[in-house]
Amino acid sequence: MKESTITLHVKLDDQHITEQIQWEADDLPEDVPQNAEAFILSLWNSENKEALGIDLWTKKMMVSDMNIFVYQNLRKLADTYERATKETEHANALRDYAEQFAALVKIKDHLQ
Repeated sequence: MKESTITLHVKLDDQHITEQIQWEADDLPEDVPQNAEAFILSLWNSENKEALGIDLWTKKMMVSDMNIFVYQNLRKLADTYERATKETEHANALRDYAEQFAALVKIKDHLQ
C-alpha cells in the first residue's frame, strides 16, 4: 500500500496571528515547500459522528480573496459530496447556494 505525507508549516507573529503558511507533500515534483494564504482541513470522526477542522489564513489574506476561496470550497464540497453519494440533486443544491454566495459577495466578475 502506498503512503504519502503532507506537512503544514505555520508561522505566527508575536501576537500569535498566522503570518505564513507553507505545505509540502511526498508526491510533489519539487522538493520545495509551497506557499498558501489559507487552508481548510476537515476530518470526520465516525465514532463521535462529528466533523473536526482546522481553518487558518494569513493576515495578508484579503476579504475579496477569502470570498473566492470560500466560493471555490463550496463548489468543491458539492463535487466531493456527489462523488461520494451519487446524490446529484443534493449536490446541485450546494452548487446553487455557492452561486447565491458568489452573487451576495459580488465575486462573479472574478470567477472563471
